[in-house]
Amino acid sequence: MTLPEGKRSAGEPHHPRLTVVGIGADGWAGLTDAARVIVQRADVVLGAPRQLGLLPDATGQLRRAWPSPLRPQLEALLDELAGRDVVALASGDPLVSGIGTTLIDVLGAERVTVVPHVSSVALARARLGWSAESTAVVSVVGRDVHAVLREVAPERRVLVLSSDEHTPGALAALLTEHGYGATRLTVLGDLGSDAETRVEATAAAFDAAVPRLNIVAAELKGPLTVGWAPGLSDDAFEHDGQLTKRDLRASALARLLPAPGQLLWDVGAGAGSVGIEWMRAHPTCRTIAIEADGVRAERITRNAAALGVPALRVVHGSAPQALAGQPAPDAIFVGGGASHPGVLEGCLAALPRHGRLVVHGVTLETEVLLADAYRDHGGELVRIHVEHAAPIGSFTGWTPARAVTQWAYQRGE
Repeated sequence: MTLPEGKRSAGEPHHPRLTVVGIGADGWAGLTDAARVIVQRADVVLGAPRQLGLLPDATGQLRRAWPSPLRPQLEALLDELAGRDVVALASGDPLVSGIGTTLIDVLGAERVTVVPHVSSVALARARLGWSAESTAVVSVVGRDVHAVLREVAPERRVLVLSSDEHTPGALAALLTEHGYGATRLTVLGDLGSDAETRVEATAAAFDAAVPRLNIVAAELKGPLTVGWAPGLSDDAFEHDGQLTKRDLRASALARLLPAPGQLLWDVGAGAGSVGIEWMRAHPTCRTIAIEADGVRAERITRNAAALGVPALRVVHGSAPQALAGQPAPDAIFVGGGASHPGVLEGCLAALPRHGRLVVHGVTLETEVLLADAYRDHGGELVRIHVEHAAPIGSFTGWTPARAVTQWAYQRGE
């Protein structure tokens, strides 16, 4: 049997069909009879060493631990197992931040059968009495714990899927650093097993050893400093003045239309503010920030982590050269450098059907370029003037910022 069209080309090795079986901390005892039969009849069982150790012996059955790093070696492993009945073990529900999602990405849903177990998320909510609709879930398995900061708000409930026994301590320190030391943390270890544990403490006071397999429940207590609407305070970002200011940023994001799973190129990113807010719009939004200045590129990385989107990718390089070879964007923001030769042309060439492009300019040269682009392509051309109240002696008056010309364009069919 071959994979669905588009998954592999003719002549390539065929991967096996496989079944992903969810297994809990209670191991073999917690599996249904049907799941046990599937595992027992398999020629090969794949899984983490801990999971494989939960199975009883099976004569003649090959058991293999996942390679590390997983993704680069996964296709070669699956090719090697072609023609065999393969079972992959996953923790709890294989499609909740699990290996099941990765295997479906590689093989296609038609070649993967999923047999779920009760997820650690469901078990944790049951122990705590938290409803699904009142609880956010963040996975930091193999990821930066700063991702939790995107969810931080007073009285919010968050379940954090831990990478290991060090995650709760790192999370406690991070929350305390950001003014959430009063947050109540409940660390649930080895959920569903006879050895299940529960540790409770505030983030500021947390200092406990916990099992490697754990999930952290956080009842957040602290100040509201950032929200999810576009236009965060300029003070939320570390910057050297090269920053798209909040009113202009909100205007740009309203036209860029952040949507789940979509990718933004933030060209001439400066402090990275537009790309960061794009990613804060939804957990699956992605950004590639392109910045020629090395100091600013490092600053973007720090800003992204501090605002809960550490997965933002920074490319240190100059456009248009740095645009080559990047994944195709859904939207592009050009906050600086639009007048450099080839930048606007390169962005327009990369823009897909229904793609959005927003360009800001403050110089006469860039304004002329954007006026020409508006004439040739259409879209929307506006000049934005922002004035702030400031002291004038003993009185108060308006202090204008530089006017910004904004061209917004969406490619049609």
